[in-house]
Amino acid sequence: MTSKVWNGIKGRPHLVEGTSYAILFTMGICHLLNDMIQSVIPALYPLLKDKFSFTFAQIGVITLVFQITSSVLQPFVGQYADRHPRPYSLAIGMCFTLTGLIALAFAPDFLPLLCSVALIGCGSSVFHPEASRVAQLASGGKKSLAQSIFQVGGNGGSAIGPLLAALIVMPYGQHAVAWFALAALLASFLLTRIGGWYSLILTKVKTASRNRQAPATARLSPRTVNAALTILVLMIFSKYFFNACMTSYFTFFLMERFGITAQQSQLCLFAYLAAFAIGTLLGGFMGDRYGRKYVILFSILGAAPFTLALPYLNLFWTISMAILSGLIIASAFSAIVVYATDLKPDKVGMIAGIFFGLMFGLGGIGSAFFGWLADRTSIEFIFRVSTWLPLLGIIAVFLPDVRPIPTDKAPSVRTPAS
Repeated sequence: MTSKVWNGIKGRPHLVEGTSYAILFTMGICHLLNDMIQSVIPALYPLLKDKFSFTFAQIGVITLVFQITSSVLQPFVGQYADRHPRPYSLAIGMCFTLTGLIALAFAPDFLPLLCSVALIGCGSSVFHPEASRVAQLASGGKKSLAQSIFQVGGNGGSAIGPLLAALIVMPYGQHAVAWFALAALLASFLLTRIGGWYSLILTKVKTASRNRQAPATARLSPRTVNAALTILVLMIFSKYFFNACMTSYFTFFLMERFGITAQQSQLCLFAYLAAFAIGTLLGGFMGDRYGRKYVILFSILGAAPFTLALPYLNLFWTISMAILSGLIIASAFSAIVVYATDLKPDKVGMIAGIFFGLMFGLGGIGSAFFGWLADRTSIEFIFRVSTWLPLLGIIAVFLPDVRPIPTDKAPSVRTPAS
Protein backbone atom coordinates (compact mmCIF):
# COMPACT_ATOMS: atom_id res chain seq x y z
CA MET A 1 0.00 0.00 0.00
CA THR A 2 1.51 3.32 -1.00
CA SER A 3 1.86 6.16 1.46
CA LYS A 4 -0.26 8.35 -0.81
CA VAL A 5 -3.36 6.33 -0.02
CA TRP A 6 -2.71 6.21 3.69
CA ASN A 7 -1.84 9.91 3.91
CA GLY A 8 -5.29 10.58 2.48
CA ILE A 9 -6.87 9.77 5.85
CA LYS A 10 -4.68 12.04 7.97
CA GLY A 11 -7.45 14.59 8.07
CA ARG A 12 -9.49 12.13 10.16
CA PRO A 13 -7.55 11.62 13.43
CA HIS A 14 -9.88 8.81 14.61
CA LEU A 15 -8.65 6.64 11.69
CA VAL A 16 -5.09 5.38 12.17
CA GLU A 17 -2.86 2.68 10.74
CA GLY A 18 -2.55 -0.80 12.26
CA THR A 19 -4.78 -3.63 13.31
CA SER A 20 -8.23 -2.35 14.26
CA TYR A 21 -9.09 -4.46 17.28
CA ALA A 22 -12.09 -2.26 18.07
CA ILE A 23 -13.60 -3.03 14.67
CA LEU A 24 -12.62 -6.70 14.81
CA PHE A 25 -14.15 -7.26 18.24
CA THR A 26 -17.29 -5.36 17.27
CA MET A 27 -17.63 -7.55 14.20
CA GLY A 28 -17.02 -10.56 16.42
CA ILE A 29 -19.85 -9.46 18.71
CA CYS A 30 -22.17 -8.99 15.73
CA HIS A 31 -21.20 -12.42 14.44
CA LEU A 32 -21.91 -13.82 17.90
CA LEU A 33 -25.39 -12.29 17.92
CA ASN A 34 -26.09 -13.40 14.34
CA ASP A 35 -25.02 -17.01 14.88
CA MET A 36 -26.60 -17.18 18.33
CA ILE A 37 -29.94 -16.46 16.65
CA GLN A 38 -29.24 -19.03 13.94
CA SER A 39 -28.22 -21.70 16.46
CA VAL A 40 -31.65 -21.47 18.08
CA ILE A 41 -33.01 -23.35 15.05
CA PRO A 42 -31.30 -26.73 15.73
CA ALA A 43 -31.70 -26.18 19.48
CA LEU A 44 -35.47 -26.11 18.89
CA TYR A 45 -35.53 -29.48 17.14
CA PRO A 46 -36.48 -31.65 20.15
CA LEU A 47 -39.30 -29.21 21.05
CA LEU A 48 -40.58 -28.96 17.46
CA LYS A 49 -40.38 -32.71 16.93
CA ASP A 50 -42.57 -33.34 19.99
CA LYS A 51 -44.97 -30.45 19.33
CA PHE A 52 -45.62 -31.16 15.64
CA SER A 53 -44.72 -34.89 15.52
CA PHE A 54 -42.07 -34.28 12.88
CA THR A 55 -39.96 -37.13 11.50
CA PHE A 56 -36.17 -36.95 11.45
CA ALA A 57 -36.42 -36.38 7.70
CA GLN A 58 -38.59 -33.28 8.28
CA ILE A 59 -36.05 -32.02 10.82
CA GLY A 60 -33.40 -32.49 8.15
CA VAL A 61 -35.49 -30.57 5.59
CA ILE A 62 -35.82 -27.61 7.98
CA THR A 63 -32.05 -27.51 8.31
CA LEU A 64 -31.63 -27.95 4.55
CA VAL A 65 -33.89 -24.97 3.74
CA PHE A 66 -32.07 -22.80 6.25
CA GLN A 67 -28.63 -23.84 5.05
CA ILE A 68 -29.46 -23.54 1.35
CA THR A 69 -30.85 -20.00 1.73
CA SER A 70 -27.78 -19.22 3.81
CA SER A 71 -25.45 -20.53 1.14
CA VAL A 72 -26.81 -20.02 -2.39
CA LEU A 73 -26.86 -16.22 -2.24
CA GLN A 74 -23.51 -15.74 -0.50
CA PRO A 75 -21.15 -16.02 -3.51
CA PHE A 76 -23.32 -13.60 -5.49
CA VAL A 77 -23.48 -11.15 -2.59
CA GLY A 78 -19.71 -11.44 -2.18
CA GLN A 79 -19.02 -10.89 -5.88
CA TYR A 80 -21.26 -7.84 -5.92
CA ALA A 81 -19.58 -6.51 -2.75
CA ASP A 82 -16.14 -6.82 -4.37
CA ARG A 83 -17.28 -4.56 -7.19
CA HIS A 84 -19.80 -2.33 -5.40
CA PRO A 85 -19.30 -2.42 -1.61
CA ARG A 86 -22.39 -1.39 0.37
CA PRO A 87 -21.34 -0.68 3.97
CA TYR A 88 -24.89 -0.50 5.35
CA SER A 89 -25.94 -3.80 3.77
CA LEU A 90 -24.77 -5.48 6.98
CA ALA A 91 -27.51 -3.79 8.98
CA ILE A 92 -30.09 -4.43 6.25
CA GLY A 93 -29.27 -8.13 6.29
CA MET A 94 -29.89 -8.25 10.02
CA CYS A 95 -33.42 -6.95 9.39
CA PHE A 96 -34.12 -10.13 7.39
CA THR A 97 -32.92 -12.14 10.37
CA LEU A 98 -35.14 -10.15 12.73
CA THR A 99 -38.22 -10.75 10.55
CA GLY A 100 -37.51 -14.47 10.27
CA LEU A 101 -36.97 -14.74 14.01
CA ILE A 102 -40.37 -13.26 14.83
CA ALA A 103 -41.99 -15.52 12.24
CA LEU A 104 -40.26 -18.56 13.76
CA ALA A 105 -41.62 -17.77 17.21
CA PHE A 106 -45.23 -17.93 15.98
CA ALA A 107 -45.05 -20.40 13.07
CA PRO A 108 -48.04 -22.79 13.39
CA ASP A 109 -46.94 -25.63 11.09
CA PHE A 110 -44.23 -27.07 8.86
CA LEU A 111 -44.47 -24.72 5.85
CA PRO A 112 -44.48 -21.48 7.92
CA LEU A 113 -41.47 -22.87 9.79
CA LEU A 114 -39.66 -23.35 6.50
CA CYS A 115 -40.44 -19.77 5.44
CA SER A 116 -39.20 -18.36 8.73
CA VAL A 117 -35.88 -20.21 8.65
CA ALA A 118 -35.47 -19.19 4.99
CA LEU A 119 -35.68 -15.51 6.01
CA ILE A 120 -33.07 -16.05 8.71
CA GLY A 121 -30.91 -17.77 6.09
CA CYS A 122 -31.22 -14.79 3.74
CA GLY A 123 -30.00 -12.50 6.50
CA SER A 124 -26.97 -14.71 6.92
CA SER A 125 -26.25 -14.60 3.17
CA VAL A 126 -26.03 -10.82 3.28
CA PHE A 127 -24.01 -10.69 6.51
CA HIS A 128 -21.07 -13.04 6.05
CA PRO A 129 -19.34 -11.97 2.78
CA GLU A 130 -19.30 -8.25 3.56
CA ALA A 131 -18.39 -8.88 7.20
CA SER A 132 -15.37 -10.90 6.06
CA ARG A 133 -14.26 -7.96 3.90
CA VAL A 134 -14.49 -5.66 6.91
CA ALA A 135 -12.43 -8.11 9.00
CA GLN A 136 -9.69 -8.21 6.36
CA LEU A 137 -9.63 -4.42 6.02
CA ALA A 138 -9.19 -4.14 9.78
CA SER A 139 -6.60 -6.93 10.06
CA GLY A 140 -3.40 -4.92 9.69
CA GLY A 141 -1.89 -7.95 7.95
CA LYS A 142 -2.80 -10.39 10.75
CA LYS A 143 -5.42 -11.99 8.58
CA SER A 144 -5.70 -15.38 10.26
CA LEU A 145 -6.06 -13.71 13.65
CA ALA A 146 -8.61 -11.24 12.28
CA GLN A 147 -10.65 -14.01 10.65
CA SER A 148 -10.47 -16.03 13.85
CA ILE A 149 -11.67 -13.14 16.02
CA PHE A 150 -14.57 -12.70 13.62
CA GLN A 151 -15.21 -16.43 13.40
CA VAL A 152 -14.90 -17.11 17.12
CA GLY A 153 -17.73 -14.67 17.65
CA GLY A 154 -19.89 -16.83 15.40
CA ASN A 155 -18.79 -20.02 17.12
CA GLY A 156 -19.41 -18.44 20.51
CA GLY A 157 -22.89 -17.50 19.38
CA SER A 158 -23.47 -21.03 18.14
CA ALA A 159 -22.47 -22.31 21.57
CA ILE A 160 -24.55 -19.81 23.55
CA GLY A 161 -27.67 -20.33 21.43
CA PRO A 162 -28.41 -23.89 22.61
CA LEU A 163 -27.66 -22.87 26.20
CA LEU A 164 -30.12 -19.99 26.04
CA ALA A 165 -32.62 -22.23 24.27
CA ALA A 166 -32.32 -24.70 27.16
CA LEU A 167 -32.88 -21.92 29.70
CA ILE A 168 -35.50 -19.83 27.86
CA VAL A 169 -37.18 -21.69 25.01
CA MET A 170 -37.40 -25.25 26.33
CA PRO A 171 -39.21 -24.29 29.57
CA TYR A 172 -41.52 -21.67 28.00
CA GLY A 173 -42.14 -22.99 24.51
CA GLN A 174 -41.79 -21.85 20.92
CA HIS A 175 -43.09 -18.30 21.48
CA ALA A 176 -40.14 -17.57 23.78
CA VAL A 177 -37.96 -17.44 20.64
CA ALA A 178 -39.25 -13.88 20.19
CA TRP A 179 -36.97 -12.74 23.04
CA PHE A 180 -34.02 -13.23 20.71
CA ALA A 181 -35.31 -10.28 18.67
CA LEU A 182 -33.48 -8.09 21.20
CA ALA A 183 -30.19 -9.58 19.99
CA ALA A 184 -31.10 -8.81 16.37
CA LEU A 185 -31.90 -5.21 17.25
CA LEU A 186 -28.57 -4.79 19.07
CA ALA A 187 -26.70 -6.28 16.12
CA SER A 188 -28.49 -3.91 13.72
CA PHE A 189 -27.38 -0.92 15.81
CA LEU A 190 -23.75 -2.06 15.96
CA LEU A 191 -23.65 -2.86 12.24
CA THR A 192 -24.99 0.59 11.43
CA ARG A 193 -22.03 2.05 13.34
CA ILE A 194 -19.65 -0.31 11.53
CA GLY A 195 -21.19 0.85 8.24
CA GLY A 196 -20.26 4.42 9.09
CA TRP A 197 -16.64 3.46 9.72
CA TYR A 198 -16.52 1.32 6.61
CA SER A 199 -17.87 4.07 4.37
CA LEU A 200 -15.21 6.55 5.61
CA ILE A 201 -12.23 4.39 4.72
CA LEU A 202 -13.62 2.33 1.82
CA THR A 203 -12.28 4.47 -1.03
CA LYS A 204 -8.83 4.61 0.58
CA VAL A 205 -8.30 0.92 1.29
CA LYS A 206 -10.42 -0.96 -1.26
CA THR A 207 -7.26 -2.36 -2.93
CA ALA A 208 -5.27 -2.99 0.26
CA SER A 209 -5.91 -6.75 0.45
CA ARG A 210 -5.04 -7.18 -3.23
CA ASN A 211 -1.78 -5.27 -2.97
CA ARG A 212 -0.41 -6.93 0.14
CA GLN A 213 -1.28 -10.48 -0.94
CA ALA A 214 0.15 -10.46 -4.46
CA PRO A 215 3.75 -11.31 -3.45
CA ALA A 216 2.61 -14.50 -1.69
CA THR A 217 0.66 -15.91 -4.62
CA ALA A 218 2.36 -14.59 -7.75
CA ARG A 219 4.49 -17.73 -8.02
CA LEU A 220 1.45 -20.05 -8.22
CA SER A 221 0.05 -21.06 -11.59
CA PRO A 222 -3.72 -20.89 -12.25
CA ARG A 223 -3.81 -24.68 -12.34
CA THR A 224 -2.19 -24.89 -8.90
CA VAL A 225 -4.59 -22.30 -7.53
CA ASN A 226 -7.62 -24.17 -8.86
CA ALA A 227 -6.32 -27.49 -7.51
CA ALA A 228 -5.75 -25.91 -4.09
CA LEU A 229 -9.27 -24.45 -4.06
CA THR A 230 -10.68 -27.90 -4.91
CA ILE A 231 -8.81 -29.41 -1.95
CA LEU A 232 -10.16 -26.67 0.31
CA VAL A 233 -13.71 -27.45 -0.83
CA LEU A 234 -13.17 -31.10 0.14
CA MET A 235 -11.90 -29.91 3.52
CA ILE A 236 -15.10 -27.95 4.02
CA PHE A 237 -17.08 -31.07 3.08
CA SER A 238 -15.21 -33.19 5.62
CA LYS A 239 -15.53 -30.64 8.39
CA TYR A 240 -19.15 -29.59 7.94
CA PHE A 241 -20.68 -32.96 7.18
CA PHE A 242 -19.27 -34.11 10.51
CA ASN A 243 -20.29 -30.90 12.23
CA ALA A 244 -23.83 -31.14 10.78
CA CYS A 245 -24.25 -34.51 12.44
CA MET A 246 -23.00 -33.11 15.75
CA THR A 247 -25.07 -29.92 15.81
CA SER A 248 -28.32 -31.47 14.55
CA TYR A 249 -28.31 -34.94 16.11
CA PHE A 250 -25.83 -35.02 19.02
CA THR A 251 -28.65 -34.19 21.46
CA PHE A 252 -30.77 -37.05 20.12
CA PHE A 253 -27.79 -39.42 20.32
CA LEU A 254 -27.17 -38.56 23.97
CA MET A 255 -30.84 -38.82 24.93
CA GLU A 256 -31.26 -42.18 23.16
CA ARG A 257 -28.03 -43.82 24.30
CA PHE A 258 -27.69 -42.48 27.83
CA GLY A 259 -31.28 -41.54 28.73
CA ILE A 260 -30.53 -37.94 29.67
CA THR A 261 -33.11 -35.14 29.38
CA ALA A 262 -33.40 -32.67 26.51
CA GLN A 263 -32.08 -29.84 28.69
CA GLN A 264 -29.08 -31.92 29.78
CA SER A 265 -28.34 -32.81 26.16
CA GLN A 266 -28.42 -29.09 25.26
CA LEU A 267 -25.77 -28.42 27.90
CA CYS A 268 -23.60 -31.17 26.38
CA LEU A 269 -24.05 -29.59 22.95
CA PHE A 270 -23.02 -26.27 24.49
CA ALA A 271 -19.79 -27.88 25.74
CA TYR A 272 -18.96 -29.12 22.23
CA LEU A 273 -19.74 -25.75 20.62
CA ALA A 274 -17.81 -23.81 23.29
CA ALA A 275 -14.75 -25.96 22.56
CA PHE A 276 -15.36 -25.25 18.88
CA ALA A 277 -15.20 -21.51 19.59
CA ILE A 278 -11.95 -21.77 21.56
CA GLY A 279 -10.36 -23.90 18.84
CA THR A 280 -11.22 -21.29 16.22
CA LEU A 281 -9.29 -18.57 18.07
CA LEU A 282 -6.29 -20.84 18.63
CA GLY A 283 -6.28 -21.68 14.93
CA GLY A 284 -5.94 -17.98 14.06
CA PHE A 285 -2.81 -17.57 16.18
CA MET A 286 -1.27 -20.75 14.76
CA GLY A 287 -2.15 -19.86 11.15
CA ASP A 288 -0.25 -16.55 11.26
CA ARG A 289 2.69 -18.13 13.10
CA TYR A 290 3.19 -21.55 11.50
CA GLY A 291 1.40 -21.39 8.14
CA ARG A 292 -2.21 -22.07 7.21
CA LYS A 293 -1.56 -25.32 5.37
CA TYR A 294 -0.29 -27.01 8.51
CA VAL A 295 -3.14 -25.70 10.62
CA ILE A 296 -5.64 -27.08 8.09
CA LEU A 297 -3.92 -30.46 8.05
CA PHE A 298 -3.68 -30.74 11.83
CA SER A 299 -7.11 -29.37 12.66
CA ILE A 300 -9.02 -31.85 10.50
CA LEU A 301 -6.83 -34.97 10.46
CA GLY A 302 -5.76 -34.46 14.08
CA ALA A 303 -9.34 -34.73 15.26
CA ALA A 304 -9.83 -38.18 13.70
CA PRO A 305 -8.68 -40.31 16.68
CA PHE A 306 -11.13 -38.53 18.98
CA THR A 307 -14.07 -38.62 16.57
CA LEU A 308 -13.56 -42.30 15.83
CA ALA A 309 -13.73 -43.16 19.54
CA LEU A 310 -16.78 -40.99 20.23
CA PRO A 311 -19.66 -43.47 19.52
CA TYR A 312 -18.24 -46.31 21.65
CA LEU A 313 -17.67 -44.75 25.09
CA ASN A 314 -19.64 -43.97 28.25
CA LEU A 315 -21.29 -40.58 28.80
CA PHE A 316 -18.28 -38.89 30.43
CA TRP A 317 -15.82 -39.97 27.76
CA THR A 318 -18.29 -39.30 24.94
CA ILE A 319 -18.55 -35.68 26.06
CA SER A 320 -14.76 -35.52 26.52
CA MET A 321 -14.12 -36.81 23.00
CA ALA A 322 -16.70 -34.38 21.61
CA ILE A 323 -14.96 -31.47 23.33
CA LEU A 324 -11.52 -32.51 22.08
CA SER A 325 -12.86 -33.06 18.56
CA GLY A 326 -14.47 -29.62 18.50
CA LEU A 327 -11.36 -27.96 19.91
CA ILE A 328 -9.07 -29.42 17.25
CA ILE A 329 -11.28 -29.43 14.17
CA ALA A 330 -12.58 -25.87 14.70
CA SER A 331 -9.31 -24.15 13.81
CA ALA A 332 -9.65 -25.26 10.17
CA PHE A 333 -12.29 -22.85 8.92
CA SER A 334 -10.51 -19.55 9.55
CA ALA A 335 -7.33 -20.98 8.04
CA ILE A 336 -9.27 -22.27 5.02
CA VAL A 337 -10.98 -18.92 4.34
CA VAL A 338 -7.77 -16.89 4.68
CA TYR A 339 -5.80 -19.43 2.63
CA ALA A 340 -8.43 -19.22 -0.11
CA THR A 341 -8.36 -15.40 -0.14
CA ASP A 342 -4.56 -15.60 -0.34
CA LEU A 343 -5.05 -17.59 -3.53
CA LYS A 344 -7.57 -15.05 -4.93
CA PRO A 345 -6.61 -11.77 -3.21
CA ASP A 346 -8.62 -9.61 -5.62
CA LYS A 347 -11.87 -11.47 -4.89
CA VAL A 348 -12.10 -11.47 -1.10
CA GLY A 349 -15.87 -11.01 -0.90
CA MET A 350 -16.64 -13.65 -3.52
CA ILE A 351 -14.26 -16.23 -2.01
CA ALA A 352 -15.58 -15.58 1.49
CA GLY A 353 -19.12 -15.89 0.15
CA ILE A 354 -18.30 -19.17 -1.57
CA PHE A 355 -16.72 -20.73 1.48
CA PHE A 356 -19.29 -19.46 3.97
CA GLY A 357 -21.91 -20.61 1.48
CA LEU A 358 -20.31 -24.04 1.26
CA MET A 359 -20.18 -24.16 5.04
CA PHE A 360 -23.93 -23.60 5.31
CA GLY A 361 -24.89 -25.53 2.17
CA LEU A 362 -22.88 -28.65 2.91
CA GLY A 363 -23.99 -28.47 6.52
CA GLY A 364 -27.61 -28.41 5.37
CA ILE A 365 -27.13 -31.26 2.93
CA GLY A 366 -25.32 -33.22 5.61
CA SER A 367 -28.10 -32.64 8.12
CA ALA A 368 -30.77 -33.73 5.64
CA PHE A 369 -28.72 -36.77 4.62
CA PHE A 370 -28.08 -37.88 8.19
CA GLY A 371 -31.73 -37.27 9.08
CA TRP A 372 -32.82 -39.47 6.17
CA LEU A 373 -30.27 -42.11 7.15
CA ALA A 374 -31.30 -42.00 10.82
CA ASP A 375 -34.94 -42.70 9.89
CA ARG A 376 -33.81 -45.81 8.01
CA THR A 377 -31.14 -47.01 10.44
CA SER A 378 -30.54 -45.39 13.81
CA ILE A 379 -29.01 -42.33 15.45
CA GLU A 380 -26.11 -44.44 16.71
CA PHE A 381 -25.39 -45.69 13.18
CA ILE A 382 -25.10 -42.21 11.68
CA PHE A 383 -22.61 -41.23 14.38
CA ARG A 384 -20.47 -44.24 13.55
CA VAL A 385 -20.51 -43.20 9.88
CA SER A 386 -19.85 -39.49 10.44
CA THR A 387 -16.84 -40.00 12.70
CA TRP A 388 -14.81 -41.33 9.75
CA LEU A 389 -15.11 -38.05 7.83
CA PRO A 390 -12.12 -36.23 9.40
CA LEU A 391 -9.79 -38.84 7.87
CA LEU A 392 -10.41 -37.08 4.54
CA GLY A 393 -8.18 -34.31 5.90
CA ILE A 394 -5.11 -36.23 4.74
CA ILE A 395 -5.44 -34.63 1.28
CA ALA A 396 -4.36 -31.29 2.81
CA VAL A 397 -0.77 -32.49 2.34
CA PHE A 398 -1.15 -31.60 -1.35
CA LEU A 399 -1.81 -27.91 -0.67
CA PRO A 400 0.99 -25.53 -1.72
CA ASP A 401 2.69 -23.83 1.21
CA VAL A 402 1.60 -20.16 1.14
CA ARG A 403 3.28 -18.39 4.03
CA PRO A 404 1.65 -15.34 5.65
CA ILE A 405 2.96 -11.90 4.69
CA PRO A 406 4.89 -10.05 7.44
CA THR A 407 2.43 -7.82 9.24
CA ASP A 408 4.65 -4.73 9.09
CA LYS A 409 4.19 -4.75 5.30
CA ALA A 410 0.42 -4.86 5.42
CA PRO A 411 -1.03 -1.74 7.07
CA SER A 412 -4.71 -1.36 7.73
CA VAL A 413 -7.01 1.06 9.48
CA ARG A 414 -8.22 0.99 13.03
CA THR A 415 -10.40 2.96 15.37
CA PRO A 416 -9.01 3.30 18.91
CA ALA A 417 -11.13 1.44 21.47
CA SER A 418 -12.11 4.31 23.70
